[in-house]
Amino acid sequence: MRKAIPYKEAAKQLTAKEKVGQLFMPAAFINDTEGDIRKLEKLICEQQVGSLCFFHSRASAATNFEGVKTVVHNENSFETLKTLIKRYQKAAKYPLLIAIDAEWGLAMRIENTPQYPYAITLGALADDQSNLIYKIGENIARDCRAAGIHWNLAPCVDINNNPNNPVIGYRSFGADKHKVAEKALAFIKGTQSEGILTSIKHFPGHGDTATDSHLELPLIDKSKEALFENELHPFQKLIDEGVDSVMVGHLSVPALADGKTQSSSLSKEIIKGILRDKMGYKGVVISDALNMHAVAKNHPIKGELEWLAFDAGNDVLCFAEHTAEGIETILKNASEAQIEASLERIWGLKEKVLASVSSRPDSMPVVSDQAKASNWADGRSGSSPTAGGADSNSNADLRTPHELNRKIAAESLTLFKGSAEVISNFRANNFTGISISKNRDNHFFKTIDEYISFNHISSAEGSFSEGETILLALFPPQVKPTRSFGFSEEELIFINELIQTKKVVLYHFGNPYVLNHIDYKKAKAVIIAYQNFKVFQEVAAEHFLGNLGATGKLPVTLSL
Repeated sequence: MRKAIPYKEAAKQLTAKEKVGQLFMPAAFINDTEGDIRKLEKLICEQQVGSLCFFHSRASAATNFEGVKTVVHNENSFETLKTLIKRYQKAAKYPLLIAIDAEWGLAMRIENTPQYPYAITLGALADDQSNLIYKIGENIARDCRAAGIHWNLAPCVDINNNPNNPVIGYRSFGADKHKVAEKALAFIKGTQSEGILTSIKHFPGHGDTATDSHLELPLIDKSKEALFENELHPFQKLIDEGVDSVMVGHLSVPALADGKTQSSSLSKEIIKGILRDKMGYKGVVISDALNMHAVAKNHPIKGELEWLAFDAGNDVLCFAEHTAEGIETILKNASEAQIEASLERIWGLKEKVLASVSSRPDSMPVVSDQAKASNWADGRSGSSPTAGGADSNSNADLRTPHELNRKIAAESLTLFKGSAEVISNFRANNFTGISISKNRDNHFFKTIDEYISFNHISSAEGSFSEGETILLALFPPQVKPTRSFGFSEEELIFINELIQTKKVVLYHFGNPYVLNHIDYKKAKAVIIAYQNFKVFQEVAAEHFLGNLGATGKLPVTLSL
């Protein structure tokens, strides 16, 4: 890996056009046609872009907002990614910064790579378990380095205070501003320990909105005082600790923009006035993806959006779709000092990370057969790349995805309602297991069945008759709240009828906000496992069998 030349040399050596090119971060697609790969190589060579952000394919969620294209799985995506990074680096006159969204691991974008729990699951960990979050940051960073990636555009430090948020929710550590900051810091420190860059997002806070900025511009109609008290708190705490970069979201926040309703990513008042002047941030600012409809649809003139984003204070223009026109427009309108200030910040990151990565040996991510089942591309719930069986109390090597996920499954498990005594009494009686799931493979019931014989069936297997005592396992089809997390109206009616008319102990393997759709008050006990990974199901089974406690704390507030 080439190192970046010192900034003072770069400032003299690069032409004005090359300096502006360094501001651009076009999208690169792992599964692309050879023709499109060559087009990007040509763009890199001719425009001297400074960085790339990788996505799975042109059909993945980051570009296919309406979900009309079909994602084609490629078991060789990781090897393809490594090959492409080498090709693109070879096409670049100056070393590229390679970025990716890997909030819960490379599995967010790439098949057959380790998947770790979502931030909402980590939010359920006790305060004294921050070492587990540190380990996740460390492991993900190691996987990034093995691929040739320098910059993990994570973590989200948005506060999870709107159950109808269609795009953040499970990606946030929770509703408590202090815990969000603390857990994000642990993730950042773990990532930094492996020499990989991070980015806190989505400034000034994307948590309290029911609008997806991929589609529309969300409006956050709060007072300036309220925003500084809550949404901006994690950003300020982490800025004070020292962060590599801040990603600015596409959000309309009039209280921070002197009453203006334009996107925060295009607002001088928010980026230069609030982030830099008021909050004292001196580092790199990166825009959220500029292809997102919240901003892109309002600026049809090629190059205009890129200029407005740069002029507002963004140093890196992520997913810029009109690079050549953007460079030309910025050269026409920007001052030399404006360009130089951004270049110096960006080049500082290059010097830092390229020196660090080149001095460390590569390591390959640990991948198991189950990773192949992971719905990595669009953030829906998926199987984990782990296999169960290890004792959760053993001194396991937390460098491996399996043992780390198992430890987190055990420490995050939350007894939301009921008690160990209630479950013990329930277990002593004859009960029927009912699983509401699209998947016939239920490791929760299978594990219990090794010790207690009981009748159990999945809704995927068709109709069934239930007894009076029900062990109910819920597996939401999706992690996002749209369409009731994927549950049909008939399924929700059936779930609620069971709870109202039977003695029910409920284990929930998914986003806890699903419980806002369920009248769980009459359930004997409610246990939240947060993920449907095999290892999470096995840990939940150990809890039901009385072999494990539940020490996790619900990181969000439910309405019922």
